Amino acid sequence: MSLTRKQQEIFDFLLQNQEQFNHPPTLEELCTAMGLKSRGSLHSQIKALIDANLVEAPERKQRGIRLTEYAKAMAKPAEQSDLLPFVGYIAAGKPIEAIENIAYMAVPDQLKTGKSCYVLQVKGDSMLEEGIFDGDWVVIEQRSHARNGEIVVALVDKAEATLKFIEQYPHETLLIPANSTMQAMRYKPEQVEIQGVLVGQMRSYTHHH
Repeated sequence: MSLTRKQQEIFDFLLQNQEQFNHPPTLEELCTAMGLKSRGSLHSQIKALIDANLVEAPERKQRGIRLTEYAKAMAKPAEQSDLLPFVGYIAAGKPIEAIENIAYMAVPDQLKTGKSCYVLQVKGDSMLEEGIFDGDWVVIEQRSHARNGEIVVALVDKAEATLKFIEQYPHETLLIPANSTMQAMRYKPEQVEIQGVLVGQMRSYTHHH
């Protein structure tokens, strides 16, 4: 989501001052508060923010410029910016989107990417030979595509989430464990939905279940 500098300024202003206004500010109030001369240019900037799903499209009953829930969620306080949603055990068998974000975990920048990431806890030994052990936390970049040979969170038949190497071919998708006692699992491509790609890993030697 790329905003122009001006749009970013307006968005930041709305975020930082949402508590200050008794009700969502009108264009005029926003103009005055930001010390802007022209309402016209502000109008087109706000329209761009509406298009970016950051500001709610105004309805007749409600005047004033409100931030969307999405915008508020995006703007966790700065001191929480190193926190990622921790969404439970990898094989809890729920689509990631359906999991309520129970908690947030602090994750060093080096273990995540600039894109949207979340944390899962590994259950089982299927990736043992890749050094991913039961109880480790993995950092997953949220995306729905992967290159062959990447380690992904795959949702199989919309029912079970699993961490495996992926190999995708026109007629089948293979999910391959890193454990020589286990077989690769073969599926039709439409049975497997990629929910993210492994980008980092954390281990505790004191917190074991």
